[in-house]
Amino acid sequence: MKAIIIAAGIGSRLGDLTKDLPKPLVDVNGKSILQRQIEIFNKFGIDEIFIVTGYKHDKIKFSNVSYIYNSEYQQTEQIGSLMKARNQISGDLIISFGDILFEESILEQLLEKKEDFVLVCDPDWKNSYEQRSDNPPTQSDFVALENNNIKKFFKNSLEINDSFSVVEFIGLMKLSSISSTIFTQTYENLEKSHNGKFHFASSFMKAKLIDFFEELRSIGTEMHALNINGKWCEIDTIQDLEIAKKLFRK
Repeated sequence: MKAIIIAAGIGSRLGDLTKDLPKPLVDVNGKSILQRQIEIFNKFGIDEIFIVTGYKHDKIKFSNVSYIYNSEYQQTEQIGSLMKARNQISGDLIISFGDILFEESILEQLLEKKEDFVLVCDPDWKNSYEQRSDNPPTQSDFVALENNNIKKFFKNSLEINDSFSVVEFIGLMKLSSISSTIFTQTYENLEKSHNGKFHFASSFMKAKLIDFFEELRSIGTEMHALNINGKWCEIDTIQDLEIAKKLFRK
């Protein structure tokens, strides 16, 4: 199994910390976000790791890791960066955002899942946002579930109603060989033909993964949510970084 880490973004909300450093290299108690992810992947035997870089790409230097540079990082979003590594989207694969931290048990739970397309989700997202006043849940990645089946994706917590159980996609997922093929074929078909707005994004070029998930769902792709209860956090703001330092002390 291999892993792709999307680490091309600027991270402007972290202010001076990312003036000369890409966000995934921000230090959390002596280790960067990327270093922590790589160590967890290696511990579970995932040693074929690809990092998609962009902003300050020359600062990211780890041994035994392959790099794919997205020269269009300022024009593209998550899916555009990920698909710079399309030649590596094959077989069994883990995909991770480069600005999240998660404990080992979460990856262990994900690797145990047998389904072809699994998204790691947090059912307890409301509690985490109570601590994140600088980052309200109006532009996050939400998944509506019915009997644990994915029914809809959306971005704004204000759209939530009582019809579904709602969880947050944390930025970690697993594909099998079958779903990897579906993923790349769907993207390439859209790349050739799509114009205009794309789900929640202003254009296909500006699409995030949640937009692409909604497209896959709409064409009948079967996806599964893994609801976890372990520690994880996303680091977008200084406040998020302080939370991360409390959660991940080692």
